Amino acid sequence: MPPDPAPAAARREVSPLDHRIEAVTGHDVDTLWAHRDRGVLEEPHAQLVDLHRELARAETGVTFYRTLLHRLASGEFPVDGALLERIDRTVDQLEEAASERDAVARRVIAALESIETAARTAPAAGGEAISAADQAALLAIAGGAKLHEHLLTGRMSVATASGTRIAYADLHRLESAGLASRDTGQPVHGGQPVALTQAGRAALLAARRPKTTQVPKAVGRPGAWPSAPAHCR
Repeated sequence: MPPDPAPAAARREVSPLDHRIEAVTGHDVDTLWAHRDRGVLEEPHAQLVDLHRELARAETGVTFYRTLLHRLASGEFPVDGALLERIDRTVDQLEEAASERDAVARRVIAALESIETAARTAPAAGGEAISAADQAALLAIAGGAKLHEHLLTGRMSVATASGTRIAYADLHRLESAGLASRDTGQPVHGGQPVALTQAGRAALLAARRPKTTQVPKAVGRPGAWPSAPAHCR
């Protein structure tokens, strides 16, 4: 009987958590991995991607031993003591790989829930006043902007028509808040157009609108008769 094959380097395994990761970050997993390699992700998302990579490796191990077990039970080998011993060993290895996968999955879920909670509790666009820095970024984007990737370093930033540079992390925060969006159908190296969303325009308008003040009404002394209106003679 041939020895156990070593796990081969295969394509990235898809996990059941991929759709949640893509939903909360707004990017597909492959794009997130690429952004992590370039160092353009914010810390919570970077930690999430690192954990997801661990999960993908653990899922690869589970797939390998499950496939091996299927092969051993397929009838390819004669049923003897060596085969039964090898099946027992593979079952133990599969159980260990599954336990490792489940442990990593729990860590991924914890990181996911933290980001999802932050997204749910973030102030809605137009609800609270945006910061001065975000207001300046939105104002610059409103005049025309594109996301570019540096050919040598791979770093990404937003170049605006006014000449202002916006860091990719700041753009990512504005996108997560639903204030800005970019045309992902265009290549980054050629420049992806960035524009304000309807919520972003509303937030910018609300931030630039002067606040109105109301004169408080005079409150009468408790127990006193209401003042009578002045009569014209």
